[in-house]
Amino acid sequence: MRFYPALFCVALLLIVGPVFSQTGQDSRQNAARPDALRSYRIGRDLEARDRIDEANQYYNEVIRICMDEIAQNAANMDSYTVLTWTLQRQRKYTDVIIWGERGLRINANDYRIVETMGEAYFYLNRFEDSLRCMQRYVNFLPQGERSSVAYFFIGEIFRLQRKFHRADIAYTTAVRLEPNSALWWYRLGSVRESMGEFSPAIEAYQRALRLNPAYREATEGLERSQRSST
Repeated sequence: MRFYPALFCVALLLIVGPVFSQTGQDSRQNAARPDALRSYRIGRDLEARDRIDEANQYYNEVIRICMDEIAQNAANMDSYTVLTWTLQRQRKYTDVIIWGERGLRINANDYRIVETMGEAYFYLNRFEDSLRCMQRYVNFLPQGERSSVAYFFIGEIFRLQRKFHRADIAYTTAVRLEPNSALWWYRLGSVRESMGEFSPAIEAYQRALRLNPAYREATEGLERSQRSST
């Protein structure tokens, strides 16, 4: 049997051509597919620049995308995660809990959602529920991306409950993980001052003021602690 290279090439194109065509079509579809995480990040950046109305336009788009994704695939945990992040940004804390619980019924160990729900519970003044979520997060992810934030909220809860020693431990852990928040150093100084530990309080207030020299409450706390320590 004689081999005809030209005919072979034509046959190969007929076989492979549709595959390349389908691959190109899939790429175009992926490029056109709405990206909830990208829109969330744009909204967050706009919010950081106080362009709230524009941020909410992106957040509303994120909510629509995520709900569409969940309708198509109820087990898509990334959709629940980005949705709860976005609702949190819009301060729709009850909705965070509703959608977070739905997500955790599918995967109880999605700690991204656990931490977000902990913040939502805090702002709803459900401190025991918030504490349970935050402690669960740090127990399983002690070096997790949101561990410093979780420890800060734990400190906030203990401070509000006047459990100052526990608050000191939580705030200290938070600033060790993330040392660049003036607010967190101020909170640490305040609980140390409340316990009468004025020298450590002075140190914490000074750290807050190095980060934000205009921090009036930290200045006042520093002055009180310095007077009390003499």
